[in-house]
Amino acid sequence: MLDKIDKEKVPRHVAIIMDGNGRWAKKHGKERIYGHQEGTQRVKDVVKAAINSGVEYVTLYTFSKENWRRPKEEVNFLMELLVESIRNELDELNEKGIRLHIIGDLDSLPGKVRENVRSALDTTKHNTKLHLVMALNYGARWEITEAVKNIATKVAQGIWGVEEINNEVVAKHLTTKDIPDPELLIRTSGEQRISNFLLWQIAYTELYFTEKFWPEFKEEDFYEALLDYQRRERRFGKISEQLKESK
Repeated sequence: MLDKIDKEKVPRHVAIIMDGNGRWAKKHGKERIYGHQEGTQRVKDVVKAAINSGVEYVTLYTFSKENWRRPKEEVNFLMELLVESIRNELDELNEKGIRLHIIGDLDSLPGKVRENVRSALDTTKHNTKLHLVMALNYGARWEITEAVKNIATKVAQGIWGVEEINNEVVAKHLTTKDIPDPELLIRTSGEQRISNFLLWQIAYTELYFTEKFWPEFKEEDFYEALLDYQRRERRFGKISEQLKESK
């Protein structure tokens, strides 16, 4: 399926809501943690597919602010799995030229997680083949609220006037300030909602929903999402005739 993709029309940035690990595990008579373990393997598939197709940025909704509401045992397991995955995959990330980024409230994570994440960020900071962004302890409303606080502080200090605040100023105060907005958002498991993910950044993002649970989402499924994206017309408020005239 890779040969069907037009490399000139590949989205620069693909964001993914990796949903359905627990339900997939239950479907197979396993504990929820088994689904999370299997889900980490799919990340490798997606990274491989992204590199093969020419995607530059992949953002994964790894752990949300709301996920702290899950059973304590599951949350603890997810934190341990995160640390283990980073340790195990760090050498391969470097070998493949993958740079790791984190968006989210890193300071509120357990110390061991922060330590491992920051070490991985430093180790991979010179890689340029693919930017792998992990949304960790992330929530879009939290992100926007923090941006508003920072901007309001600067206005109160006289650094900016209210009339100077525009879309660009807000964007520069988000955790994604150095990352382009995604052109494509994929959500697995059949759910069709955004779940507090990149609310500012996906204003014009194409949405792709699949019934497959995340542990079922393979390399070919990523290519299928890209092909679906390439069949769409992105108008950004214009009409089709205007797009044709500009070509």
